[in-house]
Amino acid sequence: MQRRAYVPGVAALLAALLAGCTGSSSSGSQSGNSNPGGAGTASPAAQPGRYATLPEPCGTVDAKTLDELLPGIREMADQAQREKAYAGEASLTYDTDRKVGCRWKVESSQATDRLVIDLERVVSYDNAVSDDNQAQQLFATKQEAAGLPKPTATESGSTAPDTSPSPTSSDSPGSPNPSGSSGSSSSSDSSDSSDSSAPSDAASSASGSPSTGGTSPVSPSTSPSGLQPRVLEEFGDEAFIDDELSSSGSTAEQRTVTVAFRTSNVIVTIEYTEQPATVGAVPDSREMQDRARKLASLLADSLSG
Repeated sequence: MQRRAYVPGVAALLAALLAGCTGSSSSGSQSGNSNPGGAGTASPAAQPGRYATLPEPCGTVDAKTLDELLPGIREMADQAQREKAYAGEASLTYDTDRKVGCRWKVESSQATDRLVIDLERVVSYDNAVSDDNQAQQLFATKQEAAGLPKPTATESGSTAPDTSPSPTSSDSPGSPNPSGSSGSSSSSDSSDSSDSSAPSDAASSASGSPSTGGTSPVSPSTSPSGLQPRVLEEFGDEAFIDDELSSSGSTAEQRTVTVAFRTSNVIVTIEYTEQPATVGAVPDSREMQDRARKLASLLADSLSG
């Protein structure tokens, strides 16, 4: 009889223990599901960029292109010297997977030409920002630092007289003033102001028109032909060109044309500089821009190929 009383007591104790274990497991499950930082709710990492490596820069420009950019190479009689000029000099870098470059400098009887190419592969260390977006931000900073001029008011200013309340119609010799006498005074004042500014505008335009004139830091001399620093659209995801003309005292003026473009997570920068051997000579902006843009197009093609 005592044994029968003992067994039900053990069974009750086991039942109580099992109930406690079940409750603990349930509460633990609820706690795990309510954790917002669980693996199931983690945000996916941003996509890596298209490029994981960079090309060898000194070998990206063929001899024909270098002959055009650096005419002095063709004047070299020594074969070994010519081959060294074609090879260029690699820029110092500590990580060739992230940043590489090459530079050339060649003197000729007409000028000294320099060419520098830099390639940078951008990598984002933020899981929320892709390599492409990081490269886009860096390129925007680079373009802002270049200080590309905003569209000038020259074109809009030239059309302003046509959209004004026609005070200039009375400026023509012999043309009658269709307005009443009450408006003749203000019309005359406006025409005097317009006449006084017109010669100044014309003179400044004329002084900047020749391609060999002026010493402005940016070459406005070729702006009528659309050669001012500007955004480019013919290659890469985005690109721009800059053109600076500088003078070093008694030495010849030096022109530097810079073309930069971005393709996915790679940013390419080209600096093409020419300094004539003759004081007073000015490097041709159109010719240098055409050469630099052609090189940029070739590099963009080689990256996308």
